Amino acid sequence: MYKRIVTHSDFDGVASAVICAYALKINFIVFTQPRTVTDAQISITGEDVVCDLPYPLECGMWFDHHEGNLEDLEYRKIDPASIPGCFEIKNSCARVIYDYFRNNKELPEYYAEMVDEADIIDSFDYKNIEDWRKETPGKIIDCTIKLSEQSFQQKWQYLKSLVLLLKDRPIREVALLPGVKKRYHKFQAEEQQMIDKIRDDIYFLPEDNQKQLMIIDLTKYKKIPRIMKHLAYLIYPDALGVLQVGNMYHNQIKTNNLSLSMSLSLNLNNVEHNKDVGEIMRQLNIGNGHAGAASGVIYCDSKNEMLKTKDRILREVFSQFKQQ
Repeated sequence: MYKRIVTHSDFDGVASAVICAYALKINFIVFTQPRTVTDAQISITGEDVVCDLPYPLECGMWFDHHEGNLEDLEYRKIDPASIPGCFEIKNSCARVIYDYFRNNKELPEYYAEMVDEADIIDSFDYKNIEDWRKETPGKIIDCTIKLSEQSFQQKWQYLKSLVLLLKDRPIREVALLPGVKKRYHKFQAEEQQMIDKIRDDIYFLPEDNQKQLMIIDLTKYKKIPRIMKHLAYLIYPDALGVLQVGNMYHNQIKTNNLSLSMSLSLNLNNVEHNKDVGEIMRQLNIGNGHAGAASGVIYCDSKNEMLKTKDRILREVFSQFKQQ
């Protein structure tokens, strides 16, 4: 009945595809990004099972866990209960699928550890920075997925091989395979390069006397820089949050529009606080998100406007962050 799995190209998407491939006996898998589905740039039919992505115009089954995608359905006046599959707000889409199928199918016992890792990785649910940096089978495989590739085709091929491996083996075994370990070591070298780049581009606003909010400014780059902003906490572990600002790119060409991405430190998970970066984005009417992570976009007509807007918005964000 179903011929293809269309899933997100991250660890949760891979784990989701593993369970669906086993439960529905499907070997044809396509990896893509949410924007591709939202913009209808990929053809999806009633023979497709869609995982960890926005609901398309049509599909055979749909599994997801993102609150934003639920809001989109409400806007389109679509009842998620009417869609074959399952939508639930959980830490990972893999968890949604795992709970859905294990009620009526016998799944391998070793899938439980893979899903537990997907919960933590996709929701960034680490106790602190030390917990985040701990080497686990899921963390190793997640890093191999994040390794830069020469082409999308190479990445998709690797992701497909991961699905086949994880479908038949425990995640701990897959993480120890020579090919996986080789990619992991390559990513560690890339990660160090990113840390060095962040160290060059990170600063605090003059009014931020306590160094609460790290700013990573990427607007000087002509090409899209490869950065993972969470690595900033390895440089300033006592900071409470990080705000990354950079230009948006269209067809890899730099525009004057600004993109902001913000998140809270994992150290705040252990204390009571009122910080909510999603609320900051909503208050400034530039974006949306959750309490711990959010993003926004600001459109500018010229470089001069972009620079002035950047300085203003950074100070407005910090002002709200400090007042919370």
